[in-house]
Amino acid sequence: MITTVCLDSISKEFTEQIPAADISEVCMQENKIVWADVADPTSEDFLELAEEFNFHHLSIEDCRKEHQRPKVEEYQGYYFIVLYEAQLVGPHDHLELRELNIFLGANFLVTVHSQPIRAVKTAERLWHEWTDRAEHGSGLLAYLLMDAIVDDYLPLLDILSERMDELEDQIFGDFDPEALEEIFRIKKQLLYLRRSITPLRDVFNTLLRREQPLFARETHVYFQDIFDHIIRVADTIDTLRDMLGSTMDAYLSVQGNRMNMIMKRLTSIATILMSVTLIAGIYGMNFQHMPEIGWKYGYVFALVSMLVVGLTLYIYLKKVKWL
Repeated sequence: MITTVCLDSISKEFTEQIPAADISEVCMQENKIVWADVADPTSEDFLELAEEFNFHHLSIEDCRKEHQRPKVEEYQGYYFIVLYEAQLVGPHDHLELRELNIFLGANFLVTVHSQPIRAVKTAERLWHEWTDRAEHGSGLLAYLLMDAIVDDYLPLLDILSERMDELEDQIFGDFDPEALEEIFRIKKQLLYLRRSITPLRDVFNTLLRREQPLFARETHVYFQDIFDHIIRVADTIDTLRDMLGSTMDAYLSVQGNRMNMIMKRLTSIATILMSVTLIAGIYGMNFQHMPEIGWKYGYVFALVSMLVVGLTLYIYLKKVKWL
């Protein structure tokens, strides 16, 4: 389904739901800014886009095939941009990446997505509030949309950071063996985020550095703002990955120390039992001429000897913190 909104940069008035057949005529008017949002596109929708906006068949093909790498490609009269919106869903905070394809021209913006994109609603609301800057054209609208996507990465990273703090409490407090599984899950999420964020630096670097006739220089400051946010997000991801590596090392260290303590305790218990068993073994030998065999208090003496040896070893091992 194609939803269209048109803004007149002179009168500051919006026009909703332009017929698909009239989009090309409206785009020919310099004072008109057209936004066409295509949700869950069909083959007919792609044909209409190619016909009305004269998009290159390669960009349409990339748009049809999902799971594209974040990128920007320059075609005659427009840019084709791919980026991802990230969201944690479900009770277990499963990371979901939703692909958004953008066709950005001098006075039009076309967004194509098969899943709901929250940033679309945010950009639409802000666009109605920023009509005093309508002279910046579609570049301003693209900024509102992409900035909403990039800004949503930071709260998501804050959630992951808080989860990492909880993991540290689980490791150094009540040691939880399930923390290792959670560490690997967060590590995987950060890896997916990094794959979606790192290429965006090249995307906006291209929009900023390449000499392009589509937008005025005044529009570049908006793309520079997004580029700065992307750098901040990328640095935060790298920092969290380093912290996660430290958390992993701490988990393995704590686990190793706990294993050492268990081995020390088992060794101490075995030593005590072995010493007591030694005495019992000696007096368990059935020789006829053992001095204590005929002694009236021989049995009590053996028990007391085992008790004294056992207590002595216990006190010593407790003192050296093996127990």
